[in-house]
Amino acid sequence: MSWGTELWDQFDNLEKHTQGGIDILEKYIKFVKERTEIEISYAKQLRNLSKKYQPKRNSKEEEEYKYTSCKAFISTLNEMNDYAGQHEVISENMTSQITVELTRYVQELKQERKSHFHDGRKAQQHIETCWKQLESSKRRFERDCKEADRAQQYFEKMDADINVTKADVEKARQQAQLRHQMAEDSKADYSATLQKFNHEQHEHYYTHIPNIFQKIQEMEERRIVRIGESMKTYAEVDRQVIPIIGKCLDGIAKAAESIDQKNDSQLVIEAYKSGFEPPGDIEFEDYTQPMKRTISETSLSNSRGDSKTELKFSSKSKGKLWPFIKKNKLSLKLGAGPEDFSNLPPEQRRKKLQQKVDELNKEIQKEMDQRDAITKMKDVYVKNPQMGDPGSLDHKLIEVGQNIEKLRLEVQKFEAWLTEVEGRLPVRGEQARRQSGMYEAQTTPSVNNCAQDRESSPDGSYTEEQSQENELKMMATEFDDEFDDEEPLPTIGTCKALYTFEGQNEGTISIAEGEILYVIEEDKGDGWTRIRRNEDEEGYVPTSYVEVYLDKNAKGAMTYI
Repeated sequence: MSWGTELWDQFDNLEKHTQGGIDILEKYIKFVKERTEIEISYAKQLRNLSKKYQPKRNSKEEEEYKYTSCKAFISTLNEMNDYAGQHEVISENMTSQITVELTRYVQELKQERKSHFHDGRKAQQHIETCWKQLESSKRRFERDCKEADRAQQYFEKMDADINVTKADVEKARQQAQLRHQMAEDSKADYSATLQKFNHEQHEHYYTHIPNIFQKIQEMEERRIVRIGESMKTYAEVDRQVIPIIGKCLDGIAKAAESIDQKNDSQLVIEAYKSGFEPPGDIEFEDYTQPMKRTISETSLSNSRGDSKTELKFSSKSKGKLWPFIKKNKLSLKLGAGPEDFSNLPPEQRRKKLQQKVDELNKEIQKEMDQRDAITKMKDVYVKNPQMGDPGSLDHKLIEVGQNIEKLRLEVQKFEAWLTEVEGRLPVRGEQARRQSGMYEAQTTPSVNNCAQDRESSPDGSYTEEQSQENELKMMATEFDDEFDDEEPLPTIGTCKALYTFEGQNEGTISIAEGEILYVIEEDKGDGWTRIRRNEDEEGYVPTSYVEVYLDKNAKGAMTYI
């Protein structure tokens, strides 16, 4: 099977066919190139998606990712990032192994094809030239033969005419002989030209054209093989990343299997457990008791006073069941608590103190490791003075020793607070007994609540009340404060938010730039203004974040909650 023998007369069709093959190859190159662009775009979008949902560092959102479900989500995002990397690998390999190689091959193929068809056209032109020479020689031979016949006929006519002179007859005879000789010469030239053409034609159709067409056939077959190899490479590039993509998917499945709902529930307890016990039963308050007493001026006045006091403190008991609901305004507004974390509930305070102790112990270990390293270096300098002066390290050792001593003092301080907190935490086994007998041990409802509750001191710490007298005074004050909470404060003006403020701490409120709100308590010198959005939303915002418009008729003296 050879194009040279089977397609010897299909030069033009072969030229079109080979051009079509190159067009197919270029179309395939364009297809692979667009596939690589899609892979790069897909990988970029996957990376952006993974980055978009990663938790921000040092943010409140990052704290939520301690739960197993959130950790699994983070693992999924990381695996998707690796998954995107494999699509980038696909794009790179297809570009280097297919697009670049085929583009260079197409240029070489075009040059080879051009050369082969140039040789074919050259051979075609040569055989056409030989054919023209044959036709010219043939026409000349035909013409000379006709001229020789006419000259012979003229001679015979002149020779038969008795009226023609002998000289004319001789002239006609010589002319006939000349024409006959010319015809013979043309015949010989035609014969030689014909033999030459037949030889050239045989060489053309049996040697030159078959060789050229054979080269074109080999070129076309190489092109077909090359595009097949490229398609195989196309599949292999995808197949090579399948195991890694499978590992990414396995990682996502493994992360999903690692989710532990019980562990997450325990983490919620550890994060929000206050350490307080639930409140006990509220005693019955008998308002009919004063009516049964002996009616007299003294007893009536005393009963009224006792009733007011009892009512006052019992209202306090109704309004404040949970000891940690009381909020310290200064602590919340500033967003930072005291060093001993006394603004936190007992359990949360214990966790914070333990965390601080662990951090300080790590710092001490670092300093001790540094001291050991400096000591070893000093020993090396002592043994090899040429390497350095041992005395130059003394001040570093002194400095590290001082740092260790400071850190140890800090550890002792926080451990003392930790021991104090752990001593105050209730034992779980005694909880039922404490709840049932807590109120019976006291004489009045007001004292009962104070004995159980831990009040919030002015600096934000939770402390046990030491005496009944202090309890009564504090509860009277807190009653006034809570009475103010129950009665909404009147508005003293309006304000416009100059900037957006995210109220993340308790006691604060979030505002948006340009928002109009009501002012219920102006700045008392601490940099905070109390505002209200509606009946259920109020809190503190930085004074510098709002522009205040006070009502001239409003009361100027306001108190803190």
